[in-house]
Amino acid sequence: MIRDITAGIAVAGLLLPSAIAYAAIAGLPPSHAIIATIAGLAAYAALGRSRFAMVAPTSSSAAILAGLLLSQQGQGGDAATITAAAVLAAGLCFMAAGAAQLGALAGFISRPVLRGFTLGIAITISVKQLPAITGITNGPHGTLPLLLHIILALPRWHFAALLLGAAALAAILFLRRGSTLPAPAIILAAGVALGAIFHLPAHGIALVGTMPLQWPHPAWPSLSPASWSSVGALALPLFLILFAESWSSIRGLALLHGDQVSVNRELLALSGANLLSGALQGMPVGAGFSASAAAEAAGAQSRVTSLAAMGTILALALWGRPLIALLPMPVLGAIVIASLTQALTPAPLLRLWRLQRDGYIAAAAVLAVLLLGVLDGMLLAVALSVLALLQRLAGTHIAELGRLPGTTNFADHALHPEAETWPNLLILRPAEPLFFANAERILSIVASRAAADKSITQLILSLEESPDLDSTALDALAECDATLQKSGCRLLLARVKDQVHALLTQTAPELADKSRCFRSVVDAYNAAARE
Repeated sequence: MIRDITAGIAVAGLLLPSAIAYAAIAGLPPSHAIIATIAGLAAYAALGRSRFAMVAPTSSSAAILAGLLLSQQGQGGDAATITAAAVLAAGLCFMAAGAAQLGALAGFISRPVLRGFTLGIAITISVKQLPAITGITNGPHGTLPLLLHIILALPRWHFAALLLGAAALAAILFLRRGSTLPAPAIILAAGVALGAIFHLPAHGIALVGTMPLQWPHPAWPSLSPASWSSVGALALPLFLILFAESWSSIRGLALLHGDQVSVNRELLALSGANLLSGALQGMPVGAGFSASAAAEAAGAQSRVTSLAAMGTILALALWGRPLIALLPMPVLGAIVIASLTQALTPAPLLRLWRLQRDGYIAAAAVLAVLLLGVLDGMLLAVALSVLALLQRLAGTHIAELGRLPGTTNFADHALHPEAETWPNLLILRPAEPLFFANAERILSIVASRAAADKSITQLILSLEESPDLDSTALDALAECDATLQKSGCRLLLARVKDQVHALLTQTAPELADKSRCFRSVVDAYNAAARE
């Protein structure tokens, strides 16, 4: 409990000034971001399951909100009303997705893509902190263009700001080593003290500055049906980016610690957080990676961390704003980067390259985020996952099986040369499920293999990898049987599942006959041996 409270305090010091910055991105008063942070943390603590997720405004959703507000200018409704409507619409999208159990679609984001996406986000967030640390402003928005801009501006780097940011980052990393102390909270307090003692702006070091606070009043957005329709359509990208950011953060940190999370439960939790924020005229909220990683780095053990962060932010908003105003921007940037150190390691990607498995997919996901931004990068990452799946499923590897000596087990003869084969019998097993993208090609190869050897009079096809068959696969199987019959070869089926047998009974009853359709390879072999 104590560790959760200290972690919550540390994270609150990151969330409050970040929320104010995100409000500025969207062109809203800071109060909308502060109330959204309080609402998001409270709702997620009640409904969510991740111990690390810190649900609050995020930079990407703030950027999309800014574009939405810009597109709605002159169409009725002020910025606060349109924001509330968009957040409520996004919350309803989360609710619909969770209720329809659409979280299974997240399974199309493979772990290599998720790890690459996580590294890409961590790099993006870290690069965005460099202007505060180097004192370079007015840079471009893209990650790589901004990084290039900062590098080219090296002669104009502000030495004092750089020294302060580097010292803060080094201090956090040092305090973490072998210590349970809340390093970010300690450095945050030290930064505030430094800002109070010294007049840092006189030395060119920017401070977070004063934060005006005006609590919004709960109210249902008053918009025309046409405006609601327009806002609802534009809220879809908001939902997508929040889901992409949140699920990558939640699942990525869960993978690191072996935690169990349910995507459908998280969808409903994010729905509650956004509906509450929208009802209070707050900004859109999601489990941003930097804040969630900060909670993980601070040692969060349960969702009490979220409640502790909420209470701390509420107290700071009411009484501590003069202190937060004294926080040097380089120190804030260092705290953000320090919270991402574990996510910034390339070790998971290097492991994939060593295994020679999916390394190019993870690397492509990193580049997609860096080159295209978070939303487009996530969409491309999902597309990469689907393409990798289709590439695998569309493969045409077919194993020839033989019987292991002294057993009734059949194995790939290429991997087990000692397995027994027969001159007039061929046993084949496709390595992938048969479906429309590969069935015709695989079964054509099967027929060709039998036709190439005139001594083959019987062929056993193991459907072990095919729990179901679509219409294309059923037609291709019947065509393969007809081709084999013309060449004088009899087709037997093995490892046939009940669902496949029922389909064959309807479409190709001659193949479903008990003399040709078997549950195991050994049964099919025994039937072939009796012929």
